[in-house]
Amino acid sequence: QLHLVESGGGLVQPGGSLRLSCTASGINLNYYTIGWFRQAPGKEREIVAGISWSGGNTYYTDSVKGRFTISRGNAKNTVYLQMNSLKPEDTAAYYCAADRHNSLYVSQYEDAYDYWGQGTQVTVSS
Repeated sequence: QLHLVESGGGLVQPGGSLRLSCTASGINLNYYTIGWFRQAPGKEREIVAGISWSGGNTYYTDSVKGRFTISRGNAKNTVYLQMNSLKPEDTAAYYCAADRHNSLYVSQYEDAYDYWGQGTQVTVSS
């Protein structure tokens, strides 16, 4: 079983930046495709970004392209989501998820992911 922990959320003003971390202690996340999802109150969970474990493919939903960047840490047990130019509509609980089976691409569907973190809250407000 893979246990994921997110961190880095908080309150930030519009236009600000946050970096979220997804960490699995003792696990090499390079062998999992990782997706970041978010869920705002009253809305369904949606994919934000992802990075495949093979092929180096990344995915970003249209609303965050040019603002968010997903990357793997040097420790190989951490994946980051750098969020710049944050907007109020980015406010949501953010979750990282691990997909063991899809190696060459990032699935946008939450059912493809085998393991989920507990979430970290991001609030963008003045």
